[in-house]
Amino acid sequence: MESFGIAFVIKNLLSWRAIVDVVLMSAVLFFLYRTVIRLGTWKIVRGIMIAVVIFLVASLLDLRGIEWVYSNVSQVAVIALIIIFQPELRKLFERAASIRRIESRDPLIELSSLLAEAMVTLARQKRGAIVVIPGREPINEWLGGGYTLDAKPSLPLITSIFDPHSPGHDGALIVQDGLFRRFGVRLPTSGSEALPEFYGTRHHAAMGLAERSDALVIVVSEERGEISCFRQGSFKLMTEIRPIADIILEHWKESATYAFDMRRRKRKGPLLTQLAVSLLVALVFWVFLITGQGEITEKVLSVPVQFSGLPSGLFLAGEKFDEARVHLAGSAADMNNLSLNQVNVNLDLSSAAAGKQNLVVTEQNLRLPKGIQLLDVTPTSIQVTLVAIVEQEMPVVPQLVGQLPRGLNLDQVIVNPQKVLVRMPAGSGKKQAPELMTTPIYLEGIRHNTKLFGKIIAPPSVQPVDKGWPDVEISVRVQAK
Repeated sequence: MESFGIAFVIKNLLSWRAIVDVVLMSAVLFFLYRTVIRLGTWKIVRGIMIAVVIFLVASLLDLRGIEWVYSNVSQVAVIALIIIFQPELRKLFERAASIRRIESRDPLIELSSLLAEAMVTLARQKRGAIVVIPGREPINEWLGGGYTLDAKPSLPLITSIFDPHSPGHDGALIVQDGLFRRFGVRLPTSGSEALPEFYGTRHHAAMGLAERSDALVIVVSEERGEISCFRQGSFKLMTEIRPIADIILEHWKESATYAFDMRRRKRKGPLLTQLAVSLLVALVFWVFLITGQGEITEKVLSVPVQFSGLPSGLFLAGEKFDEARVHLAGSAADMNNLSLNQVNVNLDLSSAAAGKQNLVVTEQNLRLPKGIQLLDVTPTSIQVTLVAIVEQEMPVVPQLVGQLPRGLNLDQVIVNPQKVLVRMPAGSGKKQAPELMTTPIYLEGIRHNTKLFGKIIAPPSVQPVDKGWPDVEISVRVQAK
């Protein structure tokens, strides 16, 4: 059994369908991981992972109670998870289906240093500010309001934009293509629990955009004079000009058109690790699933017994077996897909002769799907009796029921046809000759000569030579006493 399961896994793993299956699962896991990282929903994910581990342990130890609970609440749990993770699932599908726009970037050291110096200056003055540097993903759908600027960056301009008396100082400044594109822009707020409770509206707006795109958002707190950099759904505090400028340069290089920069390759380590881990998890999950499907199970079924190839001139007589019980074995996947319509016992009578025959039931007599094996069958043999068939003419006898009305006598009953050519087992008439009778003729309703039509009633062993029994015309003649 164990070698069968290993062979089953290896056989399935080497197919092209398995490779595509594992690759697609790893892609889904990778996108899901990246989305969870950005949205900060690890608490719920950890709870789900703990529940999955408990279920796997219960399955391995065959804990029927836990398995019953999980199987009965699984459908409700799936619906609940879809509702809980609706924002995350939406983000996942958006990222999987989006066509990222490649825009020209000019990662100037002067501009990054200017922005970093401006953030530190505003922090020292405790002026609130929020600066957005888009990545590859378009962000216009997440922005609202604001004023078009399209100005060359400068330190006086950025400090004047975030002057408390400026009409757009509460909004965000968009830095794109080396220009100050817009200011006073409203950003979407975050719905995650990743931020501390004392963080204000600017920080929640920055996290909201960082959760929904790959933009870099820099926030200056007017209460604490802190600088926070939001990216990839996470944030960190900064204090010095050089680290802030490095983060801006790193962001530009990762979203630039020259995707094969040598320094950027050094940053690909974590991404490749995440891809490798996603592929490994998908492979382990696939092997675990296939191993479960490859587990050998047994089942006992009652299946119909059929006879085929009956030679012409022979008749199957005596007791007939309508069904047999078969004991089958196969993988869990094949056994779950097994239907009663797929299994039957077919006994070939093409080489049988007249008399009693003992037919042994073997695996060759069963029509089994691929991968299903026969362990036992009951009965192991079936005895049948074959008799020769003869043709002869038999008279059709009218079946009279009751008596004629008072004052009438039955003169004559004529049946047409009077005889019918039939097939019947040889020797059926030795003890008691079978008869062909008409359907009942009730004499109480006959008061004059009458012509009726009826059917032929024959014993089961007697069959017509033609395709069916002919209709019978019955003439009943009466006379007065």
